[in-house]
Amino acid sequence: MSGNESRFAAISQITDREILPPKTPSRLEELWATDVFTLNKMQACLPKDVFKAIKKTVQTGGKLDVSVAGVVAAAMKDWAISKGALYYAHVFYPMTNITAEKHDGFISVQSDGSVITEFTDKVLVQGEPDGSSFPNGGIRSTFEARGYTAWDVTSPAYVMKTDNGVTLCIPTVFISWTGEALDKKTPLLRSNAAMSHAATRLLKLLGHSEVAPVNSSCGAEQEYFLIDSHFANSRPDILLTGRTLFGRPAAKGQQFDDHYFGAIPERVQVFMQDVEERMYRLGIPAKTRHNEVAPGQFEIAPFFEAANVASDHQQMTMTILKNTAKKHGFICLLHEKPFAGINGSGKHVNWSVGNATQGNLLDPGATPHSNLQFLLFCGAVIRGVHKYGPLLRAVVASASNDHRLGANEAPPAIISVYLGSQLEDVFEQIKRGEVKNSAHAGVMNLGVDTLPEFPKDPGDRNRTSPFAFTGNRFEFRAVGSNQAVSGPLVAMNTILTDSLIWVADTLEAELAKGVALNDAAYTVLKSVMEQHSAVIFGGNGYCQEWHKMAVERGLLNLPTTADALPVLKEKYIEELFEKTGVLSATELESRFEVYSEQYVQVIEMEAKLMISLAKTVIYPAAYRYLSELSCTIANLKVIGVELEKESLEKVASLTKLMMDSVSKLSDALSKHDFSVTEEHLQYSAKTIRPMMDRVREYADAIEGEVADDLWPLPKYQEMLFIK
Repeated sequence: MSGNESRFAAISQITDREILPPKTPSRLEELWATDVFTLNKMQACLPKDVFKAIKKTVQTGGKLDVSVAGVVAAAMKDWAISKGALYYAHVFYPMTNITAEKHDGFISVQSDGSVITEFTDKVLVQGEPDGSSFPNGGIRSTFEARGYTAWDVTSPAYVMKTDNGVTLCIPTVFISWTGEALDKKTPLLRSNAAMSHAATRLLKLLGHSEVAPVNSSCGAEQEYFLIDSHFANSRPDILLTGRTLFGRPAAKGQQFDDHYFGAIPERVQVFMQDVEERMYRLGIPAKTRHNEVAPGQFEIAPFFEAANVASDHQQMTMTILKNTAKKHGFICLLHEKPFAGINGSGKHVNWSVGNATQGNLLDPGATPHSNLQFLLFCGAVIRGVHKYGPLLRAVVASASNDHRLGANEAPPAIISVYLGSQLEDVFEQIKRGEVKNSAHAGVMNLGVDTLPEFPKDPGDRNRTSPFAFTGNRFEFRAVGSNQAVSGPLVAMNTILTDSLIWVADTLEAELAKGVALNDAAYTVLKSVMEQHSAVIFGGNGYCQEWHKMAVERGLLNLPTTADALPVLKEKYIEELFEKTGVLSATELESRFEVYSEQYVQVIEMEAKLMISLAKTVIYPAAYRYLSELSCTIANLKVIGVELEKESLEKVASLTKLMMDSVSKLSDALSKHDFSVTEEHLQYSAKTIRPMMDRVREYADAIEGEVADDLWPLPKYQEMLFIK
């Protein structure tokens, strides 16, 4: 079947298909966490002393008593087998943004040749995958293979059910034989412990005698696209890169704003319900679902959870979305910009900190101007973002997110803080040295007697801000939809730790002078505003005036990954991670090397595929059209009918320009003599990427001229609107 025949066949198959009927949903209470080895399940099957030891570690972060692992392993195995599991897997998160797992059977062969099911404390606590075959940034050489996974008791084990069977999954960290973190979980656990220690010290200075461990929390809003698999299977670019390397925007995109929060298509809602059931069984608190702005784009958002568990759940959510989509005949695209000309997808990470004794430490209350606890923690965030804004940009840097950041649906690459009018006014009062009041939220009166009055928020929202306060938390909007949330969480926890240490040191020094607590706290806050208020911005982050103003304020604009990743090599960033104990210099350097290599490899892979598609798919389609059109013109001329040749000449010119650009791109890819990694990054960003854009420009123009029945690739109007 030729390319265009395959495209038309796909349309027929999709429009003639039968939608999977929705299942009658079970009661939430019957579904919730049925596939998770929760504390409640542990309590029911473990001796009291063993359960008490596990609970203490989970809830307080105390050191794990390894002696209880054997009892836990036996109970975990029995529970998993009762759910149908024959295998177990240490699940870990290497520096690839995806999940890794090594499956082993519960089988143990006895001396008489018989077998028994066995799962010991040793295999629960420690596993041994290959430490050199995963990205490690030079920490391990190819011949140095040993690496370890270690049980993370703070994140519950669960069973993952697929059509191929049931597997017990055990969340773990992944470290090298020499002890360095090779994963995304280990630094997250370290950053949370460091932040808790610093926050506890400050809370005690504020007069709290009982302070429970402080934890960061996370709620990640996941955006994604769904397209029919019949279309995706005819698009090698989507299958290999997750985005369209070619594609002319449809006449209708999102300009009518009719998709956002619109009625969810029937087929998509059946898919969503299936996803949510799987999530509920795994204890993932999915809360919100809706159409997003772009056609074919959707969102799912959970309740807040402890950051480590939320990070694990986010990885599971991406896996569930992709696997469930296949069952419904879809492909789920998590790429940040699958389609040109319409919104891309982000993963807005809502982040806060709190504990069981003092509650949410970023809750301003009704009178934030007098809430010292909130003001000091919020001031610490402001200071951290100002000092380490480039780090926040670096941890969301990727080849795919570069397509999205700075566009109309995403914040700019300049990191700033939005506080809202109420808090911005309070902090300005602090800066002036006179704190008198907080603006009241007010009441919304809709002017209709039958409609209720209700309180409105004290500040508006700002969708152009990359780091915005949204009531009782900060929303990091620059995170990409395909990225793990652990990297951003590590950065936020770490910069907060540094600032809390500074706040506590400064406050302690003031108190030592005999200054009253309130006066000492406002002195600290005034210092924060005098030194760091440049990062606060409540206006339109898209406008060019802000870009100019940001430079004048000393804020960095790092538009590409090539510009952002070298921040990880800066001395002040190295010192930040080392003094907080989150990453060693070696571990930090390894991340720069890994992420740089990934960036270059993505650009080069996409460029090679673009060259192949241009030569073997688009050029032949253009050639066939030119042949048909030229023959038609010649035949009609014989009988005295003259047709204009403008279209013929235009397609011929565009095809030549495209192939000339392909040739230049191919030549550019042959360069490999780079003296340092940074040079290779910049070459990929400033040379290869613009060349790719030119090839696409000509190819997309050709698509607009070639006869529809000759065009081989499914078009935007088909992929985005036919469900």
